Amino acid sequence: MKIAIYSRGIENDQHKDMEILLEELKNHQVEPVFFQDFFNQFYSAVSMTDKYSTFNSPEDLDDSIDCVISLGGDGTLLDTVTFVQDKGIPVLGINYGRLGFLANIGKEDIRIAIKALAERTYVTDNRTLIHLDADIPIFDKVPYGLNEFSIQKKDSSSMIKIHTYLNGEFLNAYWADGLIVATPTGSTGYSLSCNGPIVFPDSGSFVITPISPHNLNIRPIIVPDNNIISFEVEGRTDSFICTLDSRRVVVHKEAQLAVKKEKFGINLIRLNENNFLQTLRNKLSWGFDKRNP
Repeated sequence: MKIAIYSRGIENDQHKDMEILLEELKNHQVEPVFFQDFFNQFYSAVSMTDKYSTFNSPEDLDDSIDCVISLGGDGTLLDTVTFVQDKGIPVLGINYGRLGFLANIGKEDIRIAIKALAERTYVTDNRTLIHLDADIPIFDKVPYGLNEFSIQKKDSSSMIKIHTYLNGEFLNAYWADGLIVATPTGSTGYSLSCNGPIVFPDSGSFVITPISPHNLNIRPIIVPDNNIISFEVEGRTDSFICTLDSRRVVVHKEAQLAVKKEKFGINLIRLNENNFLQTLRNKLSWGFDKRNP
């Protein structure tokens, strides 16, 4: 079995966790392939007896890779998605970060996770991606995201007006700091912090959530993901910010933008005992009341 491992980097107090990971991979006869920049960070600080292969780009991940492990928080897993692209390689997120909705397997469960990978006793969930079409080159060869697409005003500039259409039919003009179009996976991310609803990963929908709207009667709306959602932006400045997950670019307000469901999805690995409801209860502390421990 061959597993690619991606991370933005780890803290000094996490080197012991890396040694445990390497030990478990060896015990289960799993061949790891490390992201080169990450490998350069830890190889001199971690006790190693074997030589390891590395990768640098999506092109290096071929059919021999059985899965990709993301070490970090949700942001790291979103980066991992840009490497996997449409290859269909499943991704396992091990949480070295904070909340971890996507990377929801704790680092204390590394041994359990590697055993499940080696024995193939895990479950994969196919998650929807959102695709951006534009009349100018944006986001290079990765015009898709797992969580959300957003349009935002620049810094401290005044609000912008975002005329929004569903399949060419006018929906609304959002006068706000911005607008989020989230996938079901992204409904627990930025959209949730802007009072958007949580939807199940297999709901087949997008969530359109305004960011600090001027009118209080403007609320989030859930639409089927077979819609093409297009935008026209007005504002006092000549440009605005576009984001796909953690990536951002500044775009001229004359740009033509539209989002739709990507043709392919991403397969996220979870252990059998973990499911979406359990993740919600654990991460959002549902049912927990410190007055009644």
